[in-house]
Order: sequence, then C-alpha cells, then structure tokens
Amino acid sequence: MQNEEIINLVKKAKRKDADAFVELMQLQMKNMYRVALAILMNDEDAADAIQDAILACWEKIHTLKHASYFSTWMTRILINKCYDIRKKRRETADLKDYEEPAAYDEYNLELKEALSSLDEKYRVVMTLFYGQGYHIDEIARILKIPKSTVQTRLHRGRQILARDYYGIIGKE
Repeated sequence: MQNEEIINLVKKAKRKDADAFVELMQLQMKNMYRVALAILMNDEDAADAIQDAILACWEKIHTLKHASYFSTWMTRILINKCYDIRKKRRETADLKDYEEPAAYDEYNLELKEALSSLDEKYRVVMTLFYGQGYHIDEIARILKIPKSTVQTRLHRGRQILARDYYGIIGKE
C-alpha cells in the first residue's frame, strides 16, 4: 500500500503539488538522514545534504521517468549532494577532525560505533541494504557500480563488522 501511496504522491508532485511533495519528503526523511549520516558522519553536514537534495528533487522531479523509482532516484541525488559537501569540507578541514554523530536513534550504540569505523564504501552499501532495505540491484543502480561489487562490499563489510564487533565484546 505504501508503494502505491508514494507513486500517487510522486505523480502529484510532478504536477507541482507542493503539499504532495512535502508529504513525500516526510516519508523519506528517516532514510535520507541515515544515508547522509553514513557518508558524512556529521549531523550538520547531513542536514545540509538533505536540504540540498530536497531542493534538487523539487526542481528536477519532472525528469523522473518512472514514479516507482522515486526512492532510488532521490537517494542517488542525496548521495551526490553528500559527496559535494564532503569535497567542499575536505578543502577546509580533514575528515578525521569531524565529530562523531550526536543524534540518538534506535541503533545499538556498539554497532553504530562499529559501523562508523568501516570504510565508507562498506558503510554506505550496508546502510542502504540493512538500514533502508534496498535490494542489491537497486544499490548497484544508485551507486553506479556493478552488482558483484555491491555483493563483495556487503560480504567484506559483514566480515569486518563481525571481527570488530566480536573484538569489542571480547574485551568486556
């Protein structure tokens, strides 16, 4: 049912119905935040990326060919905005200087710390797969990488997480 609701909202938004677009974005906000935070590791930058992505989606929604691909399309725009912000920040500060995210969510704190220690290529794929429920084919399309690369990154990310997570538990 929710997929049909999203498709209807997308169709209305394409006709420049601002209320439908706002409702659409509210439905996507939690997922957008998770993706942005996985890439940027900073609440303020994540908020900036989301804001930029929402504006870009509003301006470009007429270019979306299939309403059923809205979530994939929007996530790709968000990821590009995150990379733009990271590129700008890299010119002024080293990424290692960024603080750990302060926002509370339902993730287990130890698991969240383990995820943050992953290399970005694994963290983003795992967030899209486990956090948002995208299929491997969709992740490959969003990130513009081969399906086999997505599978490899998921596998290696799980291996690294298992090693690091059990390492944390073993020290207690």
